[in-house]
Amino acid sequence: MFEYYLLHVLAFVGGSVLIISSVLAAVRSFVLPRNESVLINNWTFMSIRFVFNQLAATKKTYARRDRLMALYAPLSLVSLPIVWLALASFGYMLIFWALGEESWVQCYRLSSSALLTLGAENAESVWISAFSYSEAGLGLLLITLLISYLPTIYQAFSRRELVVSRLELRAGLNRSAPELIGWLNRSGSLQDDREQWEKWEEWFVEIEETHTSLPILSFFRSPQPGRSWVTAASIILDTAALIISTVDQKDDPHLQLCFKAGCLSINRVSRFFDHQAHAEAPDVPEDENPIDHPDRETFFAAFEQLGNLGLTLKPDREKAWQEYHQLRSRYVQAIDYLAKLTMSPDLSVLGQ
Repeated sequence: MFEYYLLHVLAFVGGSVLIISSVLAAVRSFVLPRNESVLINNWTFMSIRFVFNQLAATKKTYARRDRLMALYAPLSLVSLPIVWLALASFGYMLIFWALGEESWVQCYRLSSSALLTLGAENAESVWISAFSYSEAGLGLLLITLLISYLPTIYQAFSRRELVVSRLELRAGLNRSAPELIGWLNRSGSLQDDREQWEKWEEWFVEIEETHTSLPILSFFRSPQPGRSWVTAASIILDTAALIISTVDQKDDPHLQLCFKAGCLSINRVSRFFDHQAHAEAPDVPEDENPIDHPDRETFFAAFEQLGNLGLTLKPDREKAWQEYHQLRSRYVQAIDYLAKLTMSPDLSVLGQ
């Protein structure tokens, strides 16, 4: 008899834990305004990502992988409430059994009926009816949370992609830092671009906030296959690092602040996935290499390209390379990690 009551108590406690965990996962995902790593969500995302990684490995070109991976984030987002509801449903099944409903089939029917708000099954007691009604309300709450926050997610996505699209227009066909510097120097001076650097600084600050509080945003791919928020961030940061290290002019505080904001943002997003979410970057197929480290010769070619644009460059080219390399070391590992994690397109930020 003691074992009988103990099993019922354990079932009630276990069911309550599952229900509370489901509710907390939803609240921490969409309501709590900070970068929380939710274990249930991580398991869901990683399980789906494992399947997508296996499928992506069979694709021979980046275009086909990009088309496939475009489905990953939306599918994962839609899967979240399904997982939450499934855990809550099983939790209520345990509670119904603990309260005296001995048939597991009937417990399943009660739970499913209440969760889908059909209410077609009759309960054996007042307590079971009370929990059944609470399950119906909880099911509506979990679905409503996701639906309510979808506009927030897509608004953040739209603001992010607006900067990515504009950057592509300014960085030229090769999307390189020297070409972006040429655009910034359109008036003959890099000192008159305060407004542009401030916009990019705000973009980095928003990236840090949205992509850690709503981490699934990092995996929403750009509407155009060749674009990526990671490569856009890399172009901006390399442009700033190239100007600071190479162009002979007085320090621009707005450029410096944008560079600092970008380094902080990219590193914090990277640390969130690497340390808190424990996300592993997939192996990149051999025909694609996300973002290459620029070598000395590539930097020197960019140095010459800037000279051809009429910019006044620092006389010591070797010292400029060392300073650029040091500045880039502040963010390159985070960029590489995020590029692999999100399967960003190939990009040579300094051009060829």
